[in-house]
Amino acid sequence: MNGKTLEETAWAATTENPSDRLASLFDRHYTRLYRLARRMCPNADEARDLVQETFLKAARRLPSVPADTRGEEAWLVRVLVNTRRDQWRMQSVRRRHREAELGNGRPVAEPRDEEAALILRTSIWQAVERLPPRRRAIVVLSELEGLRDSEIASLLGMHQVTVRWHLRMGRRDLNIALRAHMGDSHEKS
Repeated sequence: MNGKTLEETAWAATTENPSDRLASLFDRHYTRLYRLARRMCPNADEARDLVQETFLKAARRLPSVPADTRGEEAWLVRVLVNTRRDQWRMQSVRRRHREAELGNGRPVAEPRDEEAALILRTSIWQAVERLPPRRRAIVVLSELEGLRDSEIASLLGMHQVTVRWHLRMGRRDLNIALRAHMGDSHEKS
């Protein structure tokens, strides 16, 4: 922590100019947040938008951002994950309405003429998107970000047992979804 005690860092954060504090937050945490967002979003543009939304929320609630670097990161990660969970919920609602409008209640099939790698990646992403938001966030943090259960529990403010349960259920759900997809693609070939 740049040689300052926790108290000195907290005092500096409270006396610092708000725009300087936000710039400091951005400089210290942008790369980590973008990397996490990139793993939670299907493309780079959505990841950048998610990080931007996270920093906008930080700017609006700057006094509530902890003054120490570790606390700042945990606070920002929690805001990013919760924002993405909200986006997933909205996408889920929109998808259900769109499917209901189509009348058949089933998603529109993807074209079959793409490369096998792209099809597999799309299938995995679709399976991940079908997970409930909290479970999806935990699976992404664990499997793609490589965080330990204790780190995820700390970041999301839940018990480690709950994280392990969601992780186990998420893996099970992904397995079921991918097996079903693989069965569908083999039957149609």
